[in-house]
Amino acid sequence: MRNLITGNELCARAAIDAGCRFFAGYPITPASAIFANLVRELPRRGGVAMSSPDEISAIAYCIGASLRGIPSMTATSGPGWCLMSESVGYALMAEVPVVIAVVQRLGPSTGGATAGAQGDIGLVSEAVSGGYRFPIFSPSTAAECYTDTLRAFYWAERLRSPVVLLSDKEVASTAEVVDDEALPALVSPGRSEWRGGPVGYRTYAFEKEEDVPLFAPVGGSAKVTATGSAHDQAGLLRKNDPETLGVMRHLQAKIDAAEPELGRVDFDYQEGATTLVLSYGVSARASRDAVAQARSMGRRVSLGVLRTLFPLPVTALHAGLAGIERVVIPEENHGGLYRNAVLSALGKREVVGVNRVGALIRPEEILDAII
Repeated sequence: MRNLITGNELCARAAIDAGCRFFAGYPITPASAIFANLVRELPRRGGVAMSSPDEISAIAYCIGASLRGIPSMTATSGPGWCLMSESVGYALMAEVPVVIAVVQRLGPSTGGATAGAQGDIGLVSEAVSGGYRFPIFSPSTAAECYTDTLRAFYWAERLRSPVVLLSDKEVASTAEVVDDEALPALVSPGRSEWRGGPVGYRTYAFEKEEDVPLFAPVGGSAKVTATGSAHDQAGLLRKNDPETLGVMRHLQAKIDAAEPELGRVDFDYQEGATTLVLSYGVSARASRDAVAQARSMGRRVSLGVLRTLFPLPVTALHAGLAGIERVVIPEENHGGLYRNAVLSALGKREVVGVNRVGALIRPEEILDAII
C-alpha cells in the first residue's frame, strides 16, 4: 500500500513497530507530530503515552519506565534537548536504554520554530560531560525515518544506552509517497536479562570492557543499584579505583566496539570517481540531485549518504573512500559542524564544505563545488 506520509509520522509508526511501550513528551515544533501520533496510537497498542509539564520531566519519565524494562522514547527539538541533556548523561552513566528523536530547527535559543537547519550536530553529540558519545542516526527521507527509528530502538536495547534519531524540519515534516511493502522489518534483540546465579545481581557487571551488562528491572526480584555517579560494577559509588575506572572506559568501549555493525553510510559509487559528495539529512537530497547533474555532464563522482553520524562510521567510510582524492560535504549550518568532526577519518584528502544557514542548500551550489 502506498501512502502520502511524513517522516515524523513514520517515526511514530516505527517506534510502535519496534516495541516502544512508553512515550512521554512536551510539544515542540517541529517534533510535535511524533508526540501527537504516539499519544493517539500508542494506547491503542497497549502502551502508555503522556504529555509532560516540561522536557526535563519527559526524559525522566522515560528513564524511569526503561528501568522497569519498558522500551521508551521521547521527542524534542534543540531547546528541549538542552533541558534534557543532564538526564541523557544519567542514562548513559546508569546504562538505561532510551530513544530520543531530536528534530532540528534554526537556532540558537528558541530560534526559528518553523525554520529548518542542521546546526545541532555539536549540541547533541557533545551533550554528555566526560567526552562520551552515544549512537546518533540521521535519516534523509521519510522512509529512512522509519528505518532509522527501528535501528535506534535496536541499538538502545542492545547496548543499554541512549540513542538519538537526529532529523531536521524538512525531512520530518515533508509528506512523501512511501510504499509500506518497501519498509523493512527489524526485530529488537531485547535486553539480555539476568536470570539469577551463584552470586547476587551486580547492575554493571561485565568481563570485557566492551561487554554489555545483563539487565534486571527495578522492582523485580533482584536488588538494582542504578546511579549517575562514578561507580563500580555493583553500582557502589567509587572514584579512582581500578574497577570504577574500568566501568568508565566500558561506557564508551561497548559503543565503539559496535561501530563496524552500527555504522552505516549508503554509497552510490561511480567507477573511476576521485570526488565523493558526503552528506546527511535534508542536504543529502540536494546532494543526490547535484551528483546526478554532474554525471550528466560527464563528471565522475560518487555519493555517500551518512545514516550513522556517531560513533564515526569509520569502517564504512574507509571502504567507500578507496580512490577518492576530494570530499565535498554539504550541510545546513555555520562552518561545517560534521565536516570538522569527520576530518580525522578522511585522512589527507582535500575536503570542501558547502554551507548555508536559514535556507536549503541548492543542488547548483553543490555542483559548483564538485566541478
